[in-house]
Amino acid sequence: MARIKFLGTAGARYVVARQLRASGGVYVEDAGTRLLLDPGPGTLVYMAREKLRPEKLHGLIVTHVHLDHSADLNILVDAMTEGGLKRRGKVFLPREGLYGENAILLPYLRPYTEEIQILVPQQEYRLGDLVFRTSVRHHHPAETYGIILELSGKRVGFVVDTLYFPGLLESYRGCQILILNVVRYKPHPSPQVQHLCVANVKEILEKLRPEKAVLTHFGMTMIRANPKQVAQKLSRETGVPVTAAWDGMELEI
Repeated sequence: MARIKFLGTAGARYVVARQLRASGGVYVEDAGTRLLLDPGPGTLVYMAREKLRPEKLHGLIVTHVHLDHSADLNILVDAMTEGGLKRRGKVFLPREGLYGENAILLPYLRPYTEEIQILVPQQEYRLGDLVFRTSVRHHHPAETYGIILELSGKRVGFVVDTLYFPGLLESYRGCQILILNVVRYKPHPSPQVQHLCVANVKEILEKLRPEKAVLTHFGMTMIRANPKQVAQKLSRETGVPVTAAWDGMELEI
């Protein structure tokens, strides 16, 4: 049985900065393989609170370089490798996370890892017995890819930060479970704010018809709207069971 644990459900700068919700990313375990997706601020602390040992991780995935998805990457690499004493673990991240002015993985930590792999669109990757693939490139200011994991015979899609666009649907078609980052309650008037809103989620669920959906990564407008009530309304309107994640929530697959 696979499990997914939400070490945080905060999205966007105000919720993260004020820690109105935790921002620790998502822990995934299946068949003895353990990974951490998008280690935002405080991930190391939240792992300790949940009695999850970072040196037991097999890998880290960063979907894009924004701080709420990557702030604890370096400390987790250090912890995973016991300060470099044991060369272990894989890191997966977009090219700009490794090269150029937005590089986020410190050079001195890179040799600590077993391997660093660059994420590219619609590519399959392997971590131990765990297989995942990337989505098309999302519409977001940073180079961003969603992640589709094969967990206990189920296809689980992590629809991370993006503006809605029709090409998004094909990447996640066939996912039995969708986990969606829903920062906005309503669309933002500026095209520079590239995040999903509730209306986008409704359209995605109606067109893809997953068995289950989980909302997470909430901004202030979602917090004010009450994510639990939003999820209940989406369930009624789409017929898809929708849950609003909470900090520490565990989902068994």
